[in-house]
Order: sequence, then C-alpha cells, then structure tokens
Amino acid sequence: MSDNSINNLKQAITKLRTQFDNEDLDLDAKKTAYLGKKGSFNELSKEIKNVSNENKREAGKLLNELKQYLQKNLVDNSQQKTEWTDLTLPGIKQKKGHIHPISQAIEEISDIFQKIGFTRVRYPEVDWDFYAFEALNMPSDHPARDEWETFFVKTPQNKKMGKMVLTPHTSNGQVREMERLKSKPPIRMINVARCYRRQQDVTHTQMFHQFEGLVVDKGITIQHLKGTLDYFAEKFYGPGTKSRIRPFHFQFTEPSFEVDFSCHICKGTGLITDEHGDKNKCSFCKSGWHEVGGAGMVHPNVLKAGGIDPQEYTGFAFGWGVERTYTLKEGLNIDDIRYFYSGESRFLKQF
Repeated sequence: MSDNSINNLKQAITKLRTQFDNEDLDLDAKKTAYLGKKGSFNELSKEIKNVSNENKREAGKLLNELKQYLQKNLVDNSQQKTEWTDLTLPGIKQKKGHIHPISQAIEEISDIFQKIGFTRVRYPEVDWDFYAFEALNMPSDHPARDEWETFFVKTPQNKKMGKMVLTPHTSNGQVREMERLKSKPPIRMINVARCYRRQQDVTHTQMFHQFEGLVVDKGITIQHLKGTLDYFAEKFYGPGTKSRIRPFHFQFTEPSFEVDFSCHICKGTGLITDEHGDKNKCSFCKSGWHEVGGAGMVHPNVLKAGGIDPQEYTGFAFGWGVERTYTLKEGLNIDDIRYFYSGESRFLKQF
C-alpha cells in the first residue's frame, strides 16, 4: 500500500467482514482462520506500515473496531450453539384481560333473576317520549320531562309518540314488553340497559346502567314484590341480607316504595363494635340500611297503556342503578361511581 492507501484499507476491512459473515465454518476453524497467528486479521494488520503517519491513527482505530467485531461475533455464536433449551417446558402465558366490572355485575344480576323465571329483554336507549313518559302516567308538566332533566334528541316530532329522548330510565320497556306479548300476561321481564340524565357527581353519571323488573299476572300482590326483593338481596349481597320498603311516590306505580337493603358491614344493626368493645354508629350506612332504588305496584294507567285490563291483572315493578347496587357489595368501598368510567387500569384490574 502507498502512503495514501487508507481508502484501500477501508475496502479491505469491508471485504473481510463480508467474508467473515458468510463463512460457513465451525467455531474453532473460524477462530483460527480469522484471529489465529496466521489468520486474516493479522495479515491485514501488517499493512498498517504502508499507511502514512497522518492516517495511522485512523487506520489503527479501524483495525481495532474490526478485531472487536470478530471477537464479539465468535463469542455470540459460541453461546448460541452451546446454550441448552428444554423444549418440554411450558410456554410463557399471555396476560389475559377480563370484562368490565359493570358487565360482570349485569351478568350476575341477569343470572339471579333468570333462575326465578324472568326473561332478559332489551329495549331502545333512544326512544319516543310516549314510552319514556306518556305511557308511564307522567303528565306533560312533570319535572322529569323538562330539558334540564332529560336529554332530548333533535329530530322531527312524531304526532303520536312525541319527541325523541335518551331514555332516563329502563321503565320505557314496560309498555313495550306488554305490546310485544300482545297484552297477554303473564309477564316476567328483566330489562338491563344504559340510561341518561343531566346529573354528574360522586353518586351520579350522565350515562349509567339500570335494571328493570316487571311482573304482571292475575293475583300479583305486594307480598310477591317483597319476596322477590328479599331473594335478590340474599343472592347478590349474601345470606342474611334483608330488604325494606318505605312509602314513596312514583307516577307509574301505586302504591310506590323506596327500597333499602340491610348493611353488610353492621349486619343491619346500624352499630359497629370497636376494639374496646364500645358500640358506635356505622359510618358506612348510618342506620343499618342502604337505599338502592324504587319499586311499587304497576299503576292501572300503565297497564291500560299496554292494553291490559287492570280489573283482571295486577303487577309490580322495580328498578335501580347497576353501579349503585354494585358499589354496596361487601369489600368494595367505592365512594365515587365515576371510577368505573375513568379508564384507569389500576382501578379496573382489581375486579
């Protein structure tokens, strides 16, 4: 090489690397051929004496990088060929997800009622004012029919059905179920769907889930309603849980009731015994009971709207939020239902 042969040295190094990468030799033969005393690397290194003094530093660096490359690849190949793998070992399992906690609650609620003869149905979440209000015995000036309480959809108004709304409750399915069965009881319906209201705080979200139960038949009484509520309380919250109904007012039931379930923490006593043996008021329920929703005997006007004779048939209905029902389960201690819709994986992974 001449004094200006640094470019030739670079070409020679590139050629040697290509030859090394493509060489099909066993490890020992390859080591001897390239890093041995008379190997290709040493032969190439001898040519550095022909490089001019001003380029010797660069030439030395190039040769050093080449040697490191040869040594590294020879070691890596050695480890790859000698490493032992037990092919009988089980593979690494992929992480599995799970359905959303609200979907889990809906499945559990549906299963409980299906075991006592309820049929799971689903009706529109965007429905006519007639099914959401008018057919449920709610007068036109009722506060719930105000735009500050209900989401109305901008669409042409139907002369018979009225405006279009985002359903504020699952009760819109009551008259629809009567129509589906051509006004011929018996009816045992459980309707689970999304609902929408203009409320947003720790116990309310503008979109939430409700489940609605409806039973219509001859001779249906409040005792049947109370027995159904007690059954659900025991199955969903555990043995010993009781239900309580208190007089209230809803337009579509008469008589109407608020429904409470006994507290799972204080066992319905309203008192907690501390470590010193003293009894203190339960901080979770304050009274031994949790309010969960509403219920009552189906109003005669609702039966008439569904084409059913209230002189021959009676019925009961109940319904409340899935989120509210779920948060009262023992051990959850969730004080803000908005967590369910936050998308926070650390929260959702707990279920």
